[in-house]
Amino acid sequence: MRSNHPAAALSPFAIDEAVRRALAEDLGRAGDITSTATIPAATRAHARFVARQPGILAGLGCARSAFALLDDTVTFTTPLEDGAEIAAGQTVAEVAGAARTILAAERTALNFLGHLSGIATRTRRFGDAIAHTRARLTCTRKTTPGLRGLEKYAVRCGGGSNHRFGLDDAVLIKDNHIAVAGGVTAALSRARAGVGHMVRIEIEVDTLEQLAEVLAVGGAEVVLLDNMDAPTLTRAVDMVAGRLVTEASGGVSLDTIAALAESGVDYISVGALTHSVTTLDIGLDIALAPPKAERA
Repeated sequence: MRSNHPAAALSPFAIDEAVRRALAEDLGRAGDITSTATIPAATRAHARFVARQPGILAGLGCARSAFALLDDTVTFTTPLEDGAEIAAGQTVAEVAGAARTILAAERTALNFLGHLSGIATRTRRFGDAIAHTRARLTCTRKTTPGLRGLEKYAVRCGGGSNHRFGLDDAVLIKDNHIAVAGGVTAALSRARAGVGHMVRIEIEVDTLEQLAEVLAVGGAEVVLLDNMDAPTLTRAVDMVAGRLVTEASGGVSLDTIAALAESGVDYISVGALTHSVTTLDIGLDIALAPPKAERA
C-alpha cells in the first residue's frame, strides 16, 4: 500500500496555523530563556533529523515551518517527501542557521514529525495487512483536538483514506441517533428530507435485522456495519449485494483486519490509526560546525 502524494496535499495555511499555536505554547511569554542565556546570538549551527527506527515519514512541512516562523533565514533541506519509507539511522532532513533558533524550534519540529510519522507508519501496517483484498482503509474522527487536519493528512501519507472531517461533511446516523429518533426508518426518512441532494447519508447498524430495514427503507448511500465478526460481516455484504457502499468498524486490530477485509466489505475504518498512535522515534543531532560545502 503506497501513498498518493497529490492526494496527500495539505494547505500551507493549515500547517502554519498549527505550528504557530505549538510554538506559542512552548515559547510562552519570554521565549527560550535557556538558549538566550547560554548561547551567543551570533552562534550558528547545523543539525540533522535522524530516524531512530524505520517507518513512514510525515510532517516535513510542519518541521520546516517551525524554523521558518521563528527565522526565515534558517535553511531546511531534505531529499525526501512525506510518505517515504525511512530506515533506522537515516537522515531525513537537515537544518542550518542561528543556533538559538534551531534549539528553540527543535521540540516543536520533532513533536510534529514524530507524531505524524507514527500515524503514517501505523496506517501503512494496517494497509499492508489488507493489501490482498479490495477493502480500503479509512480513519475516523477520533483525533487529537486541534490536529485533525494534520492527522488525517498523515493517514493519507501512509496510504489510507479519510472519513469525514467533521459533523458538517456528511450525515452519519449512529446508534444514539437511531434511539433518539425512534428507529431506523424514522431516522432515515427525516435525514433524507432534511438535507440537500448533494449530501451523502451513512447509517450505522449493529444487526442483520437493522440492515434489512435499511435496505427496505432506502435513502442511504453507505451503511456502517458496526462490531460484526467476519462471518456476520460476510452475510451483511451478501445482503447488500452492491446496493450500498459498505463500511466495517468497531474494535478493528492488526490481528482481525485481514479476516474482516476478506468479507468483501468496501471500507474498514480504524480509530487506532490516530487515537492511540505511538510516536516514531526521530531525533535531532546538532553540531556547531556547518558541513564543508556550507563553509565554502
